Amino acid sequence: MSNRNNLANKTAARERIRAERERQKKKEKLRRQLTAAGAVIGVLAVAGGIGYAVMKANEPTGWEAAKEAELVTPAHTQGKNGTEILIGDKNAKQTLEVFEDVRCPACAAFEQSTGKVLAKDIEDGRYRVRFTMYAFIDGVGGGEGSKNALSALGAALNVSPEAFLKYKSALYSAKYHPDEREDLYAKDAELLKVAGDVPELKNDKAFATAVKKGTYDRWAMEMTALFGRKGVKATPTFMHGDKKLVIPQVPQQQMTQAQYNQLAQANFKKTIDKEFGPAKGSTGGDPGKGGSSGEGGANGIREGEKDPSGAH
Repeated sequence: MSNRNNLANKTAARERIRAERERQKKKEKLRRQLTAAGAVIGVLAVAGGIGYAVMKANEPTGWEAAKEAELVTPAHTQGKNGTEILIGDKNAKQTLEVFEDVRCPACAAFEQSTGKVLAKDIEDGRYRVRFTMYAFIDGVGGGEGSKNALSALGAALNVSPEAFLKYKSALYSAKYHPDEREDLYAKDAELLKVAGDVPELKNDKAFATAVKKGTYDRWAMEMTALFGRKGVKATPTFMHGDKKLVIPQVPQQQMTQAQYNQLAQANFKKTIDKEFGPAKGSTGGDPGKGGSSGEGGANGIREGEKDPSGAH
């Protein structure tokens, strides 16, 4: 082999080695660029994930979220956001206002002793009743039972006014009403168990679904926002127009439940008779028409406030 050929071979070999090195350098550079790009994407993804997590963590949940949910109002409601619950004969000339909180032990005591008297007056057309339901005990004592039960009452009202009244009575009953400190009605299962004793709600799948899904949670929040309406911040409270009705307390003495109920009913009847006139079947007036009109007018509506009954 000549020296020229040997030199040419060596030159060709060096060129191949140089070309291979260049190729490896380009390959390594590309790898580093891809690695760096991947790291940037990873950082951005992590940052985005953290940002999303923070955003989700700051989103309202539970009853705070309910304030921003779509408002669904139950049937048989009136007024702004469906917060006027008026039950009774539309031709009744008078309106009694009742303020309650489902967790309220005094409200439960009233319902257990005197609820049937109020229901009878409604049935007889003696007056209509506007129910204003509060949930302040949740705030004072902690929990969600008042709001959750109110949402379920909305589902019952959507079925019928009769279902609402019977369900409310069942929630207040000695059989089911929990101690004020026990937030039992925060559990949907408990609310549905109580509904099992109400013929209009028993086996009603639409009602059960509304309770579980919280269909009327936003409506319940609108109702609770009425706290302090007409200056009322305690339950139970009864008003005729702007006049607060003072029902005498049952004396604190040893007695049976039946004796207590009898005295409580007598005190309520006496107060109502004085304000609205004698009950149906009694002498001295036409129920729904006689009696004092109270300070707020014959329809029991505050001056300047729209009469939801449509009366003038």
